[in-house]
Amino acid sequence: MERTDTTYVQLCGRFVVELQGRRVEQRFPSRQGRLLFAYLVLQRPRAVGRDELIEAIWAGAPPANPAPAITVLLSKLRAAVGADVLAGRGSVHVALPPGARVDVEAALAALHRAESAVVQGEWTSAWSAALAARYVAARPLLPDQGDLPWLDAWRRRLDEALDGALEAYAAACLGLGGTELAGAERAARRLLERSPLRETAYRLLMQALAARGNVAEALSVYERARTVLRDELGIPPGPAIHEVHATLLGRHG
Repeated sequence: MERTDTTYVQLCGRFVVELQGRRVEQRFPSRQGRLLFAYLVLQRPRAVGRDELIEAIWAGAPPANPAPAITVLLSKLRAAVGADVLAGRGSVHVALPPGARVDVEAALAALHRAESAVVQGEWTSAWSAALAARYVAARPLLPDQGDLPWLDAWRRRLDEALDGALEAYAAACLGLGGTELAGAERAARRLLERSPLRETAYRLLMQALAARGNVAEALSVYERARTVLRDELGIPPGPAIHEVHATLLGRHG
């Protein structure tokens, strides 16, 4: 039986819009229609004026007659999603029903839960929330839409969210221990590949390797951190890395 209670918007990876259990993205008026809807979803619940929409869609290179062009685009988009979803006239906003899910919003909320759970030492909650955030943030945001200032800003935000999710996931796996230690190592390595100046990535990788019995390799990660931070920033490793290093030296001696 077809579900009629699901409203879901997916902006990362494949573009999906499901309204009350009905997929509607194929009805959208062109690439610009998808871009307009995505912009409004990411701005919700704020109402957006037409001048702002023109700038968002055409980024400083609008058509010769932008006012009628945006009016036509809004009319076609409203026909695709309904006047109850694309609400307003002079200024417009996307109104989704209670319980609607937007993948970007869900990822950022999951990251917040994961980071809070890490602070509280609630490793199981941190693990699941970090995994949920990773799942979304690892996929490209609107990959077929090119480069626009607001889109680039959101992509950077999701890149940062992915780093945060990897960090929280590695910490949660360390906290859980056992069979999750391999996951901690993989997440820390990926984080370090993405952000080679992130000191927490070195610390987590050192801890994961040591927990798996690879103390010598963990010590080599410290040397890598020391070299990279010295060459790139002219600073030594911070206290958190140094403390792990000192502990490992004691174990290795």
